[in-house]
Amino acid sequence: MNEQHLVNDELIGRTVTVRDCADPNWKDVTGIIRDETKQTFLIETGQHIKRIAKRIATFEFEQNGETLRIEGARLCFRSEDRIKKAR
Repeated sequence: MNEQHLVNDELIGRTVTVRDCADPNWKDVTGIIRDETKQTFLIETGQHIKRIAKRIATFEFEQNGETLRIEGARLCFRSEDRIKKAR
């Protein structure tokens, strides 16, 4: 899977790691994406669910043994709009 395919795919339910972020409290946090808006992800990290702005972070996803890093600015679309672009 390449980056473009992941950008155009459903991200809710995927495990994500925040690799770089303007807010240092988020750096290297791993969790599961529970919801998504145009500008944010709702990430479940253990017993907490927190919202992070997409634009301020770089996210890392694993798929089929591959690790893909994606700038959050590339994900700043509503999920349904981002998925439609893949068609």
